[in-house]
Amino acid sequence: MLEVLLNASVILTLLGEVPSRLLIGTRLAGAGVKPGVSYGRTDEFGLKAVEDVATPHDFHATILHLLGLDHERLTYYHNGIERRLTNVHGHVIRDILT
Repeated sequence: MLEVLLNASVILTLLGEVPSRLLIGTRLAGAGVKPGVSYGRTDEFGLKAVEDVATPHDFHATILHLLGLDHERLTYYHNGIERRLTNVHGHVIRDILT
């Protein structure tokens, strides 16, 4: 699926159109992740997420959760404020966890 998405991006770039978002598929395996689960769906061209959209913040929050860290409490001090690595948008994707 990743190969199809990258090829579609190259074709649109050659035609003068650049997609607003690049969709990337990834695989997770190991402790805490359900085996054989597919999460989310794209349109027939693979250019736009249409179901169960997961943002990079959600992905990072899920990885931190699998590592045993609470992404809402993991902060750093920058420009006078405490900031979270997953920003305020990150949520753990519980549908893929065991």
